[in-house]
Amino acid sequence: MVSSTEYGSHTWELLLQVDHQHEGAEKEVLLPVTGDLHVGGLMLKLVEKIKIAQDWSDYAFWWEQKKCWLLKTHWTLDKCGVQADAKLIFTTQHKMLRLRLPSMKTVRLKVSFSSMVFRAVSDICKMLNIRRSEELSLLKQSEGTLKKKKKKDKNSKEPATEDILNLCNSPVSSGLPANPGLYSKTMTPIYDPVSGSPASSTITWFSDGSSTEQNCSILALSHPNCSPETLAEMYQPRTLADKAKLNAGWLDSSRSLMEQGVLEEDQLLLRFKYYTFFDLNPKYDAVRINQIYEQARWAILLEEIDCTEEEMLIFAALQAQYHVSKLSLSSETQDPTCESEVDEVEAALSNLEVTLEGGNKNNILEDITDIPKLADNLKLVRPKKLALKAIKTYWFIFRDTSISYFKNKESAQGEPIEKLNLKGCEVVPDVNVAAKKFGIKLLIPVADGMNEVYLRCDNEDQYARWMAACVLASKGRTMADSSYQPEVQKILSFLQMKNWTMCSQATPEPENVDMKPECFVSPRYTKKFKSKQLTARILEAHQNVSQMSLVEAKLRFIQAWQSLPEFGLSYYIVRFKGSKKDDVLGVSYNRLIRIDMATGDPITTWRFSNMKQWNVNWEIRQVAIEFDQNVFIAFTCLSADCKIIHEYIGGYIFLSTRSKDHNETLDEELFHKLTGGQE
Repeated sequence: MVSSTEYGSHTWELLLQVDHQHEGAEKEVLLPVTGDLHVGGLMLKLVEKIKIAQDWSDYAFWWEQKKCWLLKTHWTLDKCGVQADAKLIFTTQHKMLRLRLPSMKTVRLKVSFSSMVFRAVSDICKMLNIRRSEELSLLKQSEGTLKKKKKKDKNSKEPATEDILNLCNSPVSSGLPANPGLYSKTMTPIYDPVSGSPASSTITWFSDGSSTEQNCSILALSHPNCSPETLAEMYQPRTLADKAKLNAGWLDSSRSLMEQGVLEEDQLLLRFKYYTFFDLNPKYDAVRINQIYEQARWAILLEEIDCTEEEMLIFAALQAQYHVSKLSLSSETQDPTCESEVDEVEAALSNLEVTLEGGNKNNILEDITDIPKLADNLKLVRPKKLALKAIKTYWFIFRDTSISYFKNKESAQGEPIEKLNLKGCEVVPDVNVAAKKFGIKLLIPVADGMNEVYLRCDNEDQYARWMAACVLASKGRTMADSSYQPEVQKILSFLQMKNWTMCSQATPEPENVDMKPECFVSPRYTKKFKSKQLTARILEAHQNVSQMSLVEAKLRFIQAWQSLPEFGLSYYIVRFKGSKKDDVLGVSYNRLIRIDMATGDPITTWRFSNMKQWNVNWEIRQVAIEFDQNVFIAFTCLSADCKIIHEYIGGYIFLSTRSKDHNETLDEELFHKLTGGQE
């Protein structure tokens, strides 16, 4: 027998690079190792070799060629697959990152580059006092939007350092574990539900000085709008293809920042990715509400979402009210009789909550035994050729999730002229309050596409009842659902904001008001109206919102944003299997919509509630989905990686499992099961 020492050693040399700031110390170390040495042992040998006294607890090995971390310290080098040609870098797991918030404020903080993005976002939200971190994610700006900015910003300088909020001293940012009680009701940072400013107790619990109070205020309060010149320089999507570019850069939640090519001091966008804002509460969510408001505001100003002129003026009036209220709040002391205002905020909140689950499960028996119906004379509008429309009045009955119409009320006992099943349809408002136009556009799925039906109501009350019923029916719910009455009230509230003639207050003269109206509307409307005309119209719309508090103005803005037909849609350019042309796929919280790229018209809608399964063929990057009634679709994504759409679908299904009855600990494992995929 020949001994191992006589035959030859199994030891081989591994070149390690050490990422440290000590001048004069070695940055590259050659260590003799064996394949059965575990990663933790390699760390120990390396630290002993370089002989630098410092805290190495945040350090780990980054494998440059494989783009992966070696975090399982009990694994041997053989098990990891490390050989002599491997380039391992011994570097910190937490690094500095710049994040641009929805408010366009840039914060600089230390983030884990080795954790999955889902966990990293959770830690970031703890630092920023934002609950429900699962609604947010990190986004890389696409090259298309950056190129356009660079062309316009050749002469502009980088933002000044003082414009960046530095949060690198927070406990989580320093790599320390977050306070486990941060999200409990007793330890969550508390804010004034009327003004949105942090309460004194919050500053006492979570501060290390006056800087914390300043930081809380910066993130929880909105700031003056940017100049029209700055707005004009920002990227504004003109087509559906442009809008698709906005959603191309979402990071993979199941991989780390470093694995996705993010480097220290890079800038990413922190955005609300999933448009299901669960359990909003102004007492705890001042930062979250403000950032949702800001994301909505910039989406309106940059025309990322379409709205009518009337709706744009409402958004402008609510922004103006927010800044007017802020000025008056700073000059007056708080009145102790603000209880009623808080109650109004709570009432507004009940209308804002959007969930996939819907109504209260305690009312199931009532829903089964007592399903109400609507019966009214409505006008049916049928588009004809040469832009002519045939408008005729019929007797309509809304029952369950279907609409039937008859020649008149007397013939309602017989067979209807037509029965329309609204389950899975698209419901689009067609309203102009000033012109007394209250229309509902229904796009009903049929075998070869979508059947268009227009209903015209006589007044606001009738419109609110029928519109709410149509919205619920499209989701497969009846008017017996507990969300029906709140939906009616939400629609009436929005119509009331549009009805400027209801308010008896005198409109101030534009000359007497210090306002830059161009800051409150998108560039399209600044070109359409002169400044004085725009000011007058915004002030007219402002009458109906002039009594709102700071937080209520923001909540109403969010509510109005949620009422827009395109709300919550993220667009991607796809090619459906068997199709010869590209289409746009809209992904929403409860459905997928196939949209004609040239006209922007919806072709087909598929609801998540009818989905049986979905999977991805990672070799050809194709998403395949099976729905009820043997409906199969398959497509490849052209404007982004198919993993992004796969994660969107799984993410929305994951969010539908949330409940107030459960504790607020997220089931991270379930999220990754639904969104991770197996590549």
